[in-house]
Amino acid sequence: MRRVVPFCLVLAWPALGPALGAELPVRSVTLSNAGLMQLERGGPLEAGESVTFRAPTEDVDDVLKSLVVRDAAGTLEGLRLPAQDLEAEAFRGLPLRPADFETRVALLKALRGHLVEAGGAQGRLADAEETEPGLRLALLTEAGLRSVVLRAGEEVRLLDQALAGRLRRAAEALAAARTADERVVEIRLRGTAGRRDVGFTYVAAAPLWKPSWRLVVPEAGGEARLQGWAVVENRSGADWEGVRLSLVSGNPAAFHQPLYAPIRVERPELPVRVAEQVTVQADTGARPPPPAPAPAMLAMAMPPPAAAPMMRSAAGAGAAERFQQDIAAAPAALAVSSAGRVAFTLPAPVTIRTGETANLPFFDAALPAERVWWVQDLGARNPLNAVRLRNAGTAVLPDGLATVYGGGGAEAGAFLGDAELRAVAPGEQRLVAFARDRDVQLSSAGGSSEVPVGIRLRPGVVVVATLRREETALAVDPRGAKGRLVLDLPRRSGMTPRFTVAGEGDFGLRTEAMLDGTATTLRFAWDRQGETELPLWDAGLGDPMLLRWREVNLEQNLRRLPGGPGTLETLATILERLPAEAPGRARLAALVPALGQARALLEAARTAIRQYGTADAALARARAAADDRSGAAKEQARQALNRASQEAERAGAAADAAWDAWQRAVQALRAMG
Repeated sequence: MRRVVPFCLVLAWPALGPALGAELPVRSVTLSNAGLMQLERGGPLEAGESVTFRAPTEDVDDVLKSLVVRDAAGTLEGLRLPAQDLEAEAFRGLPLRPADFETRVALLKALRGHLVEAGGAQGRLADAEETEPGLRLALLTEAGLRSVVLRAGEEVRLLDQALAGRLRRAAEALAAARTADERVVEIRLRGTAGRRDVGFTYVAAAPLWKPSWRLVVPEAGGEARLQGWAVVENRSGADWEGVRLSLVSGNPAAFHQPLYAPIRVERPELPVRVAEQVTVQADTGARPPPPAPAPAMLAMAMPPPAAAPMMRSAAGAGAAERFQQDIAAAPAALAVSSAGRVAFTLPAPVTIRTGETANLPFFDAALPAERVWWVQDLGARNPLNAVRLRNAGTAVLPDGLATVYGGGGAEAGAFLGDAELRAVAPGEQRLVAFARDRDVQLSSAGGSSEVPVGIRLRPGVVVVATLRREETALAVDPRGAKGRLVLDLPRRSGMTPRFTVAGEGDFGLRTEAMLDGTATTLRFAWDRQGETELPLWDAGLGDPMLLRWREVNLEQNLRRLPGGPGTLETLATILERLPAEAPGRARLAALVPALGQARALLEAARTAIRQYGTADAALARARAAADDRSGAAKEQARQALNRASQEAERAGAAADAAWDAWQRAVQALRAMG
């Protein structure tokens, strides 16, 4: 069996950089619900010593963006860390690749042609292979090709110092690449003599801390026990040993920028100008003409496309009554609020190893509370069981999921449901729903109406003020239960609610009612005031006083004239519905009869105009007959023509008189406006 002999490839050159500096411990960590972590390290540092720490590669961009160094007695020189593409950069321009480090033969073969010293001989490396006696090298010397066998303890030395330095750096890069998920960061400081305290802080992405709540609710009113727990994950790459941990709830602006990645700016490429190519189509000779398509192909078509129980508690006993008091107390965190931000700092140091998850209590308080029913959807069959909480503290309570337990009576210690608790500022209230009360029945219906409430007159126009009312009725049967019912009703655009509004928000309009245990119907109304204009005539015809009946087609434009059909009936109906105390009612009461008089006169004028039309037609026939007759018959025709002319004249005068009477009535209508 072939024996593998160990050897040493010597890569000798001066030291490449300073030794690793001091790694300062983590002192405090601040986790944000925005997915950020502010990490602070600190400790004593000797003069001339640098600071190093390990950071996950994914955090390096944030380190470069946010690092702040504290050193009152020193000067900051800068920060150093390996390139992001460390391996590719280290092997750039070298005669070997990372795979050549797998075996010594592969490594030496990759160095063929380079000057080496091995086994007392110098020459250019030509080949390498494993043999039974040992590692055999073929060297090209000045005297010729020489074979050297290396035995245990013998070495191969590269004579090119620059190449040896680059190979060693490549080997270091290869080792660092095996842990490509983290980088060693060096902070270089120039300090005075003696030890001093140095620290640094940076902000990086981190799993957001997740609050969850334990809510113990009373049977009706009183106090609820609210306890907050935080799920915390250490993904910083460093152990947290006795650190000061703060949990921040806020909404900061946060950005990521690829500062660690090499970015090259693309430039437009300008092509090299060359002479225009000359293209010649070669002559391939004559060909027969193509055949005509087959008839079947000509006719072929394309294929078609493919086708809470409230006020119902039974008396509890024993330990069940003490459930709320028996819950273990959580140490109070120090809450500090600022604009749009609250930080809970845990009272005792925390130890969490890297990669661990912890669940830590940070809040414990009794809050004023009231059990209520909550209706969010009027179409629901049952209301929600809910509790109204008031934040009586001085810090904002962050968003979180609350597990709700009963605090006393038959509910003591029982899981009642889960609820979402949205951020609660000091002094604010929140409704927290955790179940649906199937014992309380709901049923709703809606309707609308519109009534006139006032009249204004303008020349030729009646302006009717209207009130539109939309109403929703909710029938509630609490089946003997008593308590407060909170309802959230949607806003209605342009409408005014006619019920007591307890609050407004994203939920719409909130109102409340007390239930006494009996079935009842709650009514909620919205009003909208509007105006409707009713013209007494069509202004498009012009001034009625200037119209002449001979120039108007009365039958076609009857509805467009004052007194025409439609307007009178509409105003009479409005007058009947108008309240007695409504403004303008007296004026409308006077206008309707006047408009009725105009209607009668318009009908009389219409009759007279029709009679004139009949007489005028008879006159035309008599005129035609007189023109066609001769002799004695002609004389009779002339007499008939005279009578027809007199009749047409009388009918025209009657029509003029009737039209004038109607226009005088219209003038009276205009005076009333």
